Amino acid sequence: MFYEPKDGHGLPHNPFKALIAPRPIGWISTRGHLGDNLAPYSFFNAVADSPPQVMFASSSAKPDRDGTKDSVAQIRETGVFCCNIVSYALRDAMNASSAALAAGEDEFAVAGLEKAQCQMIDCPRVAAAPAALECRMTQIVDLAGAPNVMVIGEVVGVHIDEAALTEGMFDVAKVQTLSRLGYRDYSAITDLFPLNRPGQS
Repeated sequence: MFYEPKDGHGLPHNPFKALIAPRPIGWISTRGHLGDNLAPYSFFNAVADSPPQVMFASSSAKPDRDGTKDSVAQIRETGVFCCNIVSYALRDAMNASSAALAAGEDEFAVAGLEKAQCQMIDCPRVAAAPAALECRMTQIVDLAGAPNVMVIGEVVGVHIDEAALTEGMFDVAKVQTLSRLGYRDYSAITDLFPLNRPGQS
């Protein structure tokens, strides 16, 4: 089949997100004058490694946040955020934090999560997360189709739970890092296989 997105797909559900999968989940924590906020974003990824940089995109808006969502509003206010890595063990808490709450309601409390303080920025992080990336926002980019917006941040601090390390490497199979698929589906990483690039030994 072929379709132009502007004309619709004719399927029971939009296949776009299922085609771009798996997608890592950026569990974004922020702090602003209304308090602390935590929300998962599946439009998330690393975009550079020297210096390390990540991005996430918000694609909807809340009526109490002036055309955007809590995370973006608080990053505009403070210029910082933390990206918490989601393990399979935290799947229910991550899902609970995706609830549509009023600005100022604390998703950490709703999801029953303990906070830890970031070291380089004034922001909370998920204490139980296997890893967390402290970020300073470098760009906020308006994308086509309001209210789509992309936030890019430089990673200025990295937390790793030592229990997530195996022989000095972050063990995604042990953590069972969660990823977002299409529709209502998720996946946990359990199986790995290596591939050497041509010329690598």
